[in-house]
Parts: sequence; C-alpha cells; structure tokens
Amino acid sequence: MPAPYIQANTNGRLHSAHEPSLSPLNRGFLYGDAIYEVWRTYHGVIFTWDEHWRRLERSALALHLTLPLAPALMLVEIKRTVAAFRTETHFAGEVYIRLQVTRGGGAIGLDVALADKPDFVLLVQPCPVVAPETLRAGLKLSLATSLRRNSTATLSPEWKTGNYLNNILCLREARARGADEVVMLNLAGEVTEAAVSNIAFVRDGALLTPPLASGILGGITRALVLEKIAAAAGVPAREAVLRPEEFAAMQECCLLSSTKDLTPVAAIDGTRFKVGADTVTARLKSAFADYARAYASAHPELKA
Repeated sequence: MPAPYIQANTNGRLHSAHEPSLSPLNRGFLYGDAIYEVWRTYHGVIFTWDEHWRRLERSALALHLTLPLAPALMLVEIKRTVAAFRTETHFAGEVYIRLQVTRGGGAIGLDVALADKPDFVLLVQPCPVVAPETLRAGLKLSLATSLRRNSTATLSPEWKTGNYLNNILCLREARARGADEVVMLNLAGEVTEAAVSNIAFVRDGALLTPPLASGILGGITRALVLEKIAAAAGVPAREAVLRPEEFAAMQECCLLSSTKDLTPVAAIDGTRFKVGADTVTARLKSAFADYARAYASAHPELKA
C-alpha cells in the first residue's frame, strides 16, 4: 500500500515529502541542529499562529540560529503548501503543519561557523484525529524508569529542537509495556510531561500541571488552558510540582497538545482516573472547542 501523501516545501520548492530535498550534509540530519513548530487548523484557520511563531523565535535565539524568513513571508509559504496539499489530495478537513528550520549544510564538523545558511522544510498532512473510543475510554500511560527527562541545565526541554532521542527512548519503554504514552520524571523525581504532550491532573476540582521549572516544553495548549480556557470553564487552574506518589490523590488526568488539545487519560500504570462526559477534563475540552471556534471567526486572514 502506498504511503499517504504528505506535501512538502523545501526553501520555497513544493514537492512530495517522499522526494529527497536536503543535502546529506545538512546539520539537522547530521546533528539534530534544528528547531521546529507545529500548527493545526480549526475550522480551516491556522490556530494560535502568533504564539507558535514567538516560541519558534525563542528556540532560535536559544540555539543562536537565524530564521530564514520573516513571519509574514513564512505565512505565505505555509498557505502555498496547504493549498498544494489540498489540490493534490482533494482533502478539505483540518490540516497539520510542521515547520522545521535547520542551521544548514557545510563541511562536516560541530562548529556552527561551518554552516552555510539556514534551510526550512514545511510538511502538511491531515491533522491527527483522536478516535471517539479513546475519548470515551482514555489513554493508558506508563512511568519511564530507565531514563529521566533532559535537565533544564543541559538541553532544555523549553527549546523545541530537532533532537528527540530522550522522548523517543522513554516512549519506547512505555510502549514496550503496552502503554499509549509515557510520563517522564526529571532528575529530582518530579513529573515533567509525556513524550509529545504536556500533562495535567485534576484534584478536588482544580487543574494542576507541572511548572516550566520542572523541565517541560512551554506548550501553547497548556498556556491557553492555564490563562484563558480554565477560567471560561469555571475551573481553578495552577502550576504545581508533582510526584508519582501523588497520582493516587488525583481524580483525573489528561494530556495537552497543539494537535489534539485535551485528551483524557484513564490510567498511569496501576493508578486509574475518572474518564467521561461528567468530568472536569470534558468541561475543559468543550471550553477549548468554543475558544478555537471564536479564534477562527476572529482570524480570517489565517485561513488555509
């Protein structure tokens, strides 16, 4: 069976993602010397464009990497790529948009001075859809025990870089135990996040999520829930340092991500959580959908 079509745009050239487009000397390939962002559409509109772009700029600054295009020009390229994807596939639904920026190519060697110029690659495909059964039954997570999350003093998880080995190996361990996702701890034994999502818990009606200082990505969905969505849903929300021994005191758990917003969690190893229509998680998910609908109405310039 042929692989599903993914639209690519390499430095302005539109092509199938299954065609080669970067040199083997590209530093993103050789060293993970890259950053990226992922957007999705709601109601055909690119969601939280500015928030993701500002995070991309922070990642670039942390890596001393120059972005190849200004945001307005990159938005033009994104719309071109989405349009090409829709023309090729006749897909009219919500799309996933990934922008990866590398430091470029050049001679083999770690010195950043060897890089020639930044490259960008855009990828567009259908946005992942959470199955109705998953929303009803919840995800199963497992705690990573063989590895800990990168320390903020080393390669900070706040930087959205092209190096995901820490996440990959922790997720591999959890999947080997039959789990859908992983929960990673930092060196101090504090809960951080999942492999590709932030994590939050509900205790006594309030939403709790680990602070940035514990070593997590500053998720856009996480920030929206803390700053806007929770208040709209009438749910108290705050950051809190959390440890695995506290799981049993939590009534609910959910994952937060840009592509899937809030996804309920049914269990972390042997600890089970409440899932269903009458949960705080479901109330927050409904409030998030209302926010996304209002955002799309307010930003017709981001239609893609």
